Amino acid sequence: MKRRTLIALTAAVLAAPTIALAQAGSKPVRIIVSFSAGGPVDTMARTLAGPLGQALGRTVIVENKPGANGAIGANEVLRSDPDGSAIWITSVGAAAINPTAYPNLPYNTIRDFAPVSLVANNVELFVVNTKEPAQDAAEFVANIRSGKSSPAIASSGIGSIPHLALAQLELATGLNLLHVPYNGMAPVLNDLMGGQVAGVFADVPAVMNHVRGGRLKPLGIASPTRHPLLPDVKTFKEQGFPDVDTNNWYAMFVSAKTPSSVVEQLNKAVRAAVADPEANAKILQSGAEPKSSTPQELAALLKADTDKWAKLIKDRNIEVK
Repeated sequence: MKRRTLIALTAAVLAAPTIALAQAGSKPVRIIVSFSAGGPVDTMARTLAGPLGQALGRTVIVENKPGANGAIGANEVLRSDPDGSAIWITSVGAAAINPTAYPNLPYNTIRDFAPVSLVANNVELFVVNTKEPAQDAAEFVANIRSGKSSPAIASSGIGSIPHLALAQLELATGLNLLHVPYNGMAPVLNDLMGGQVAGVFADVPAVMNHVRGGRLKPLGIASPTRHPLLPDVKTFKEQGFPDVDTNNWYAMFVSAKTPSSVVEQLNKAVRAAVADPEANAKILQSGAEPKSSTPQELAALLKADTDKWAKLIKDRNIEVK
């Protein structure tokens, strides 16, 4: 009797991931976006939803849960069944920066979430008003040092990637620049084109159309290599500032309670979705770089960037209120 019981228990344990998948199979897969509809992360989610559904053989829907700097969307996934039916798609900010910027955050990405896959790399581009005389970031910095200009540099908010890229630039140059934080990138771009502020670091997808249309001037890419859509724009490394290096990557996570076999199945599906020719081309054309990964690679990237941004936030005494 004991032997039969042990066999039954062992079989139940081994079958648990399969049961989880079977139970989840009748549900649609929800991609939870921590930001408003129409933004770059939302666009990424909607670009991948179709091919992800095809790879999984399931219906995939996108739900927007904005607010609390990404915490509402994150908590929605943690409250859901840990069966792979709720996926959190986020940028590096909510995943790797918020745990340091917001000490009372109700989640810890490394502890509470299981990495599924990276979906895109997304570097920062430094853009200025078209009336700015400098032709690149090195000249822009030289003009400030010579006293020819004392510009106000905007960001989408204190503790945001654009703000941290600005902090990197200050450390690299020894300058103390006037930082003007906004609530989001849309009002920044309106004021930048109107001349109320001089420049901003922004995700390439957020400003690509303005650059193409000649409404903003790009001065430097915060990346080790040039951007394929902006081959004439030099990197900050090429201009003598190698430490100005950001990657506002986008990635997918599920609850840490999700069975590892489910995570692996999701990883294969996400990688297939990112590789889908139509989705891949759309992501690249937006200005982001399609990029998938293994769960282990994403875990290492998350840990490295959490440490990197935590050090910068503490060194610069950045306080998010």
